[in-house]
Amino acid sequence: MAHREQIKTDQAPAAIGPYSQAIVSNGWVFASGQIALDPASGQLAEGDVRAQTRRVLENVRALLAAAGSSPAHVVKTTVFLTAMADFAAMNEVYAEFFRDVPPARSTVAVKELPKGAIVEIEVIALRAAE
Repeated sequence: MAHREQIKTDQAPAAIGPYSQAIVSNGWVFASGQIALDPASGQLAEGDVRAQTRRVLENVRALLAAAGSSPAHVVKTTVFLTAMADFAAMNEVYAEFFRDVPPARSTVAVKELPKGAIVEIEVIALRAAE
């Protein structure tokens, strides 16, 4: 039977529903989608898609660290945007975060996201220690 470890950290936003921030299983990290919530205040980051993407990726980095991983170990991401017109601006910030070998990625336009966010990103990564 596969081992599942729940990841919890106050360095990323708390789950706002019945889900885990991340789960580690068999050397893989499955992080729940992150929106631009400030982990300290719980408030949505103000600003355009660049500002929100930056906050989202900081949250992703914190979750990965708590799970014993890092951005360099991410193999797949899914990006959700409320406006595909924001793709290029999101991509600029995303490229700063995943510099050397970017992970595989899907980008999907959605009608809306929780808390009025304009971008959400989920990741699958290898645990660095594995």
